[in-house]
Amino acid sequence: MRDNFDVELARFGARLELARRHLYDYCLLQYPSFYRPARTFLKDICNQIETFVNHSPKRFLILNAPPRHGKSLTAQSATAWLLGNNPSHRVMTASYNERLASSFSKNVRNIIQTEKVGNRVVYSDIFPNVAVRYGDASAQMWTLEGQTQTSYLATSPNGTATGFGCDFLICDDLIKKAEDAYNENLLDDIWHWFTDTMLSRLEGKRKVIVIMTRWAEGDLAGRILTAFPDEVELITYQACNEQGVMLCSDILNKTDYDFLKREMSTDIFEANYNQKPIDVEGRLYSKFKEWDNKPEGEVRNYTDTADTGSDYLCSISYVIFENEAYITDLVFTDEPMEVTEDATADLFSRSDVNRANIESNNGGRGFARNVERILRENYGSNKTVITPVPQSKNKESRILASSAWVQNHVYMPPNWKTRWPEFYKQVMSYQRKGKNTHDDAVDVLAAIFEDITGKRKPQIINNIDNPTKRRHRRTFER
Repeated sequence: MRDNFDVELARFGARLELARRHLYDYCLLQYPSFYRPARTFLKDICNQIETFVNHSPKRFLILNAPPRHGKSLTAQSATAWLLGNNPSHRVMTASYNERLASSFSKNVRNIIQTEKVGNRVVYSDIFPNVAVRYGDASAQMWTLEGQTQTSYLATSPNGTATGFGCDFLICDDLIKKAEDAYNENLLDDIWHWFTDTMLSRLEGKRKVIVIMTRWAEGDLAGRILTAFPDEVELITYQACNEQGVMLCSDILNKTDYDFLKREMSTDIFEANYNQKPIDVEGRLYSKFKEWDNKPEGEVRNYTDTADTGSDYLCSISYVIFENEAYITDLVFTDEPMEVTEDATADLFSRSDVNRANIESNNGGRGFARNVERILRENYGSNKTVITPVPQSKNKESRILASSAWVQNHVYMPPNWKTRWPEFYKQVMSYQRKGKNTHDDAVDVLAAIFEDITGKRKPQIINNIDNPTKRRHRRTFER
């Protein structure tokens, strides 16, 4: 009998030692009903986090996984395990809002403070020398016993991290719903908060773990991948892979998966369960053709001046060859008109534009006169025939109606993504449905379609440039 007791005691001690060393063994000991051995993807997640923390030279780990598959529980467990391994480490976690940040903090603190009852394994069994300092009961910030600096802080994009440095930053699902993923301003705010505030808090280990559903190309995960491509480890789990195999039928089986797929909107379902950003699934343009050698032909330009302070001037020069448009150069900027007039004239000159249409709405006629004057005075050129054109059709309907032709007959330069990053972003993120913050770039592409395919009806309007000259100029009404 004594021998059996000693064997069991030795086994229990070995399990405790494994839990101290390895995150998965810690999770398995603390939450055996969820971290079942059959759920192999959970072991993979834990091993990936552990390897990143202890061995990877990279700064960021991004983990994308479906709902209800243990993202938040693993994030909370990883936080407690990191503090147990080295109580001098400082950890900061970030959640969607302050309420969730407080909940995350309380869950981690409760893990550490759970008292022993019966035979259940608790945190103090694994890390007996780690405890929250007595009387340190702040909802979102607390210190471990024996430490001189704050050990843990929970915050959100609307919270504060002033005066706190950390070895590890763990972000847990900063976007909670589709409306947020469609909100470009909110995505920008999260990114600026992350880069301007949170990255400056990193010290020591300087590791960032981002655990989230992949909602949009411009979400935090997407922007980290774009901004720091060589410093990121990416782990992506789909609820159902391309071969129809479920990630974990124990959590979500195929029958329930198919039911959700039928009942939910496609873009939201694919983002939640298969990590396909909604702005990829629902965007107007997926890929453009690119030219290798610019063909010879007439060079035209279409310019849409900025209507309001938040709009962009978009001026695109293109060569027409066999009724297709080869974009050669452009200006895309939100600078004021006194800057864009010079920039547009310079574009006309360096592109050798033969004919240019400039939208006459909202000050466009005056803009056209000034560009013509700058070309004459600064470049000694009257080569470009500039025509102010009115625009009265619904912008969204024009953009949608032209999209199929644009996708198949407009050619971009091979380096257009890096040459004009803001233009590329606006074109490739424009959604068929939902709110689009900007439409300046795609609007001009629609105008190019109308120009080449003859969708504008000619109209003669008197006295466009100067009422005293009584000249006739041909313009177009679309």
